[in-house]
Amino acid sequence: MTEHPLPAPVIPPLVRPRRLRTTPALRRMVAEQQVQARQLVLPLFVREGLDEPRPISSMPGVVQHSRSSMLAAVSEAAELGLGGVMLFGIPESKDATGSGAVDPGGVLNLAITDVVAEVGDALTVMSDLCLDEFTDHGHCGLLTHDGRVDNDRTLAAYAEMARAQAHAGVDMVGPSGMMDGQVRVIRDALDAYEHTDVGILAYSAKYASAFFGPFREAVDSSLSGDRKTYQQDPANGREGVREALLDVEQGADIVMVKPALSYLDVVRKVRDAVDVPVAAYNISGEYAMVEAAAERGWIDREPAILEVLTSIHRAGADVILTYWASEAARLLSR
Repeated sequence: MTEHPLPAPVIPPLVRPRRLRTTPALRRMVAEQQVQARQLVLPLFVREGLDEPRPISSMPGVVQHSRSSMLAAVSEAAELGLGGVMLFGIPESKDATGSGAVDPGGVLNLAITDVVAEVGDALTVMSDLCLDEFTDHGHCGLLTHDGRVDNDRTLAAYAEMARAQAHAGVDMVGPSGMMDGQVRVIRDALDAYEHTDVGILAYSAKYASAFFGPFREAVDSSLSGDRKTYQQDPANGREGVREALLDVEQGADIVMVKPALSYLDVVRKVRDAVDVPVAAYNISGEYAMVEAAAERGWIDREPAILEVLTSIHRAGADVILTYWASEAARLLSR
């Protein structure tokens, strides 16, 4: 008869981290990060001339709003306790200089006034400060005769756009064009016209990302070519920190990294480098990937949404712009 050796005795572990995962209540109690509704900002698209919302095919659940449907969306956002909304305007006509951006009767400026009248101080009303939705060439700035974006002429246009949005009643402008010196010029323009309380959420580290595709459908972009001469190279992380520091020096109240998921390392680096709040934009392509995978049954949609947002917050974002903002607020309240 063959003898088998006795198994070695099991030595109990001295430390058992699993104890803190035993029950849902215990997991909630010791959670290191928890996204809250007040940190979420809902981007909204309002299109001139619409009578009812128009679905955006590449962003299921997101629409181009009419002026009236937008008011319903912002009222819901206020009731849910969101931190704010970011407004984007889509005009019926465009031109080379994006003149609709500074027209007091333009779609975005009217939307700002509508939203402020609807929600008052219940939400921070933010507006995109960029020419790309208003130009027939789709670039974020004015062009030279040979088709290059003219940084300094564009700055003058941004100053005028900032004054128009402030006059419409906006709480905070979001310069997103990545022109050198844009924050300083906008801050000076706002202060010169006694809009000293209007804040600046600077798109400081905005990358020339492949994940912007659905957004271009959302705003009916006219862009031909790309924006690589002014948006950042995805390979460069230190450059994102440099841009954020420059914007803080020039007067930015909040600095932002865009996109979020592919740039969580940059979010962390910026958070460690600045002493103002840091935002991150969970962009259209990131949204569309989750929605497409969930529609096919490949992932569990609601936990995936919360995991995405938690990862952005864990990386260091104090504020998150996301198309899931209203839905996430409801999920977080359960």
